[in-house]
Amino acid sequence: MRTFFGKQTTLSESVQFSGAGVHSGKPATIVLHPAEADRGIVFVRTDGEEMEIAARHENVVATELCTMIGIGGRTVATIEHLMAALAASGVDNVVVEIDGPEMPIADGCSAAFMDLIAEAGLRRLSAPRKMLRVIKPVRLQVGDALLEFLPYDGTRYDVTIDFANPLIGRQSYVLDLNPQSFTRDIARARTFGFMADVEKLWKMGFALGSSLENSVAIGDDRILNPEGLRWTDEFARHKTLDAVGDLSLIGMPFLGHFRSYKGGHKLNWMAVKALVADTGAYEIVHDSVMVREQAGGILQAAALAPSRD
Repeated sequence: MRTFFGKQTTLSESVQFSGAGVHSGKPATIVLHPAEADRGIVFVRTDGEEMEIAARHENVVATELCTMIGIGGRTVATIEHLMAALAASGVDNVVVEIDGPEMPIADGCSAAFMDLIAEAGLRRLSAPRKMLRVIKPVRLQVGDALLEFLPYDGTRYDVTIDFANPLIGRQSYVLDLNPQSFTRDIARARTFGFMADVEKLWKMGFALGSSLENSVAIGDDRILNPEGLRWTDEFARHKTLDAVGDLSLIGMPFLGHFRSYKGGHKLNWMAVKALVADTGAYEIVHDSVMVREQAGGILQAAALAPSRD
């Protein structure tokens, strides 16, 4: 499908957003800057010694309740909602400056980041967009959780969750990713949590900034947010949003069908690692050029792909 190819993009101008982290409760300001071709998505901590952290699977350092990347002890947490917005918008290269340890949570979804990207606008670069195309199945099973990548002429997410709590239960959502479908159906799906777990999470240093303004709170027998849910299956939609963000840590868009049953941040990351490690399961493509992955990993294959203007 030619619509997935074309040239790399970046932002047209720098834009800024401020807020508090859902887990740390600490305020942070981010500034998204345009970046050159093949830079990828890069986070830069500006508080103290500056540290550049590429948003890639090999830099993931924690996956407990959020996705955290880091290098040399400098980390950025809860990157998945911004990463999902960048992936859905087709942004290949951007530098994200942040003056704190955790991304602002906004209202618990990707809508504010989609608005931020729209405000900046996109600029097309001269280099071709490289993509990872799945050419054979890759499966990860941990207990009763199952995640897999399958060949598909597009980018599809097929996410099923299954909670004992009857307010959630079993829900599924299928998304063929493009800016329109993500904005309309996924971007406003909020993160969620159980009130019964709050005190335990606080003791662990999580959910310190959580509130009814940025999370769906699930009580013993009802949803505690006065406005209720945005969709009856908002929980599955948010897990789909998380998957879009987590899978963007491949380091480039992928062409394939991602299926997930009882997944989450850790399993998403493990599935990405399993895919990238199986060098016969994918090829790097751009325009009509296909570069078959050889020994040496995804970075070598991406570098070998010839540029075609």
